[in-house]
Amino acid sequence: MLTIYALAVSFWLHSSDQAKVLQLKMLPHCFFLLLLCTVQLPSPSSALPFEQKGFWDFALDSMDAEMTMEMMRDPEEGSADDLFPHEIPTCPFGCQCHLRVVQCSDLGLTEVPTNIPRDTKFLDLQSNRITEIKENDFKGLTNLYGLSLRNNLISKVHPRAFVPLKHMQKLYFSKNFLTTIPKNLPASLVEIRIHENRIRKVPAGAFAGLNNMNCIEMGANPIQNSGFEPGAFKGLKLNFLRISEARLTGVPKDLPESLHELHLDHNQIQAVELEDLSRYKNLYRLGLGFNHIRNIENGSLSYLHMLRELHLDNNRLTRVPQGLPDMKYLQVVYLHSNNISQVGVNDFCPRGFGMKRTFYNGISLFSNPVNYWEVQPAAFRCVSDRFAIQFGNYKK
Repeated sequence: MLTIYALAVSFWLHSSDQAKVLQLKMLPHCFFLLLLCTVQLPSPSSALPFEQKGFWDFALDSMDAEMTMEMMRDPEEGSADDLFPHEIPTCPFGCQCHLRVVQCSDLGLTEVPTNIPRDTKFLDLQSNRITEIKENDFKGLTNLYGLSLRNNLISKVHPRAFVPLKHMQKLYFSKNFLTTIPKNLPASLVEIRIHENRIRKVPAGAFAGLNNMNCIEMGANPIQNSGFEPGAFKGLKLNFLRISEARLTGVPKDLPESLHELHLDHNQIQAVELEDLSRYKNLYRLGLGFNHIRNIENGSLSYLHMLRELHLDNNRLTRVPQGLPDMKYLQVVYLHSNNISQVGVNDFCPRGFGMKRTFYNGISLFSNPVNYWEVQPAAFRCVSDRFAIQFGNYKK
């Protein structure tokens, strides 16, 4: 301030008389402005070079820290102080971070990036070149809800890699090189998709402690019936399970009784035996299409009291499976692309009136060697309308 004052006095001494009179009149205002500037000027010792760390730097430029933190408060999850105890979150280089979603897909990454914000809810790492998941890759990400690692080169997962993820519910691990189910999966997990890997064996207790698990997608793995050890699914209360495009030759035993959907399409299943489906009384949808099924033993479908949809297309059946009239809630049956040559008047509908609770709204019989003009109309008396029946040309 003394320096500024000296410059002002020197300028006044070298001015003309007329200018001096004008400057004397403005002198009180000048001193006021000088005082104001002096207050606003930062101390040289406290000025630091600008360092861009993330989105919230811009927020701090336009409002004070207290107002910013107030905006970041979440009434359901606590204050922002809990989320950022020491530092403002950063975004990994090359990634995009927005609304707690961190997208790092298609970047050619060879490992999980560092500096992932601790409040991240969904982390997308798909379509990279990651080969291994290390112990501390997800350290501190206790708020993570979903993790996508699909379409990488992952063949190794550290046994404690997922331990920090206390609240994760969805894990997408498809299209990798896994040979076993990852260990110590979070107890909070609801859905896991590990199809298109190299899993040949599911040991007993592979899903132990996952009481919240609802959906497992593990198709397109080279697993045989013998690859499922007794107790492999023990304790699970699944609604959905898909083991399609594997190497199954029969319906797997010891699957969860709670299943609502079971998809075993695109396997090498030869037949459905009497007891194969006895424990799956809660099934709504059963997929057995694209197999080699020639025979469905009489009575094997009688356990499926709640079944709504049955896929038996693209097999080698020579007749409509027995037991369909007794399935009160069955609405859709796929039987196309088989070797069925005739349809009996009672193959689909019960004999008695009112025994079926819901009418069929879809029956597919095309690509079978059956002449539709030889089928009696009464065979479809329990179908909602004629457009629900699909016949078609048969090509040998």
